[in-house]
Amino acid sequence: MDWNNITHIFFDLDHTLWDFERNSALAFRDIFEKHEIELDLEAFQKIYKPINFKYWELYRNNSVSKEALRYGRLKDSFDSLQFEATDATINLLAEDYIHYLPNNNHLLEGSLEVLDYLFPKYQLHIITNGFEEVQQRKMKSSGIWPYFSTITTSEEAGVKKPHPQIFEKALSKSRALPAESVMIGDNLEADIIGAHQFGLRTIFLNSEKEQPAVEFPQIQKLKELRNYL
Repeated sequence: MDWNNITHIFFDLDHTLWDFERNSALAFRDIFEKHEIELDLEAFQKIYKPINFKYWELYRNNSVSKEALRYGRLKDSFDSLQFEATDATINLLAEDYIHYLPNNNHLLEGSLEVLDYLFPKYQLHIITNGFEEVQQRKMKSSGIWPYFSTITTSEEAGVKKPHPQIFEKALSKSRALPAESVMIGDNLEADIIGAHQFGLRTIFLNSEKEQPAVEFPQIQKLKELRNYL
């Protein structure tokens, strides 16, 4: 496949460039300490990770609101661990989590190196389902903000990936054509299939070594992007 006509690269943010799992664990460590929540962090993270994933799927499909996601993922995690917390405490923790999360700035292995490599050659962009007020803070605190020409969030577009309208919005902002664009992300449905159906090339960051149902170009580490771009 010829990649020479690519001029625009669209990245997902969480789990693709920004190390969500590591930064999330640090945020919970800080807020549990602040509010004297006596839970083993490792045990909590083990329960929280799949519950959070489930809620993001529901949010992507418009089955829960942003507020319900923020409350429900904590409530369900505490219930699973048989940890009693009032609604007021859960809402306070949910609010503090969003505040603390962008304070941590760990990126996935190779993120800065690959951005340094791509930046002189391509226009770089972000398309994210994450919340508007948090994503920009994440990018600024982690130092990757200057690399990107445009950032398109689902709240701005009014729809979430994989809806075609968010890709239409992102390409319109960037003045890019689908045929000269590639989408890189870790979520097969939202990032890869969604972008592919809108006419973009795609590269699946298969860091969890999942077996995709459809064959797309895929990498396990960001540094492997050099094989394509």
